[in-house]
Amino acid sequence: MKKRKIALFGGTFDPIHLGHTHVASAACEFIGADKVIFIPAKRSALKESPPVASDQERLAMVSLAITDNQKFESSDYEMQKPAPSYTLQTVRHFRNQYGPDVEIHWLIGADSINDLPHWYQVEKLIDECCLSVMCRPGYDIPDFTEFEKFWGNARTEKLRRNVAKTPLIDISSTEIRDRLAKGSDVRDMLHPAVAKYIQEHGLYQIPRS
Repeated sequence: MKKRKIALFGGTFDPIHLGHTHVASAACEFIGADKVIFIPAKRSALKESPPVASDQERLAMVSLAITDNQKFESSDYEMQKPAPSYTLQTVRHFRNQYGPDVEIHWLIGADSINDLPHWYQVEKLIDECCLSVMCRPGYDIPDFTEFEKFWGNARTEKLRRNVAKTPLIDISSTEIRDRLAKGSDVRDMLHPAVAKYIQEHGLYQIPRS
């Protein structure tokens, strides 16, 4: 019987944009996953500052952004835990939820590869799930050779096997926040419902004195 596959997509999603959903859809197809679960982080362990939007606002935007895709779900698991969020703990939570017969993939952008050595117990993470790297504009497809001396050949080969071919979409949450602060139009970067939510709640705008 074919093994079920579940993809987990973590991030601050501050805000979630079309780049997130388009690459997640492509990765889902590449992996052959039954679903992608978007997991907004309360706060990344590798980021000094907290998200701009609240937990509730970011989760609401994720829910709006994924409503059109039946294979997409959201989870507030990391938001219910004390910050920061550690990927290994989240993977183990969903492993316990879905059981040992399901293959768990964790989606990661190619721009985060250089940070991997700093991730919490990264070797155990590589062993316990499939880290599926998604392509990003301006970043080469990684071959992980530089990590062989730290993690060994078996782990780096596993990482290479799970590089997902995804579209190169040049959108970032930072750019969206900057443009919104300047009053610029960002509707081409967001799901219409997310753009409406941001407008209605006045998110990412510089407070006026």
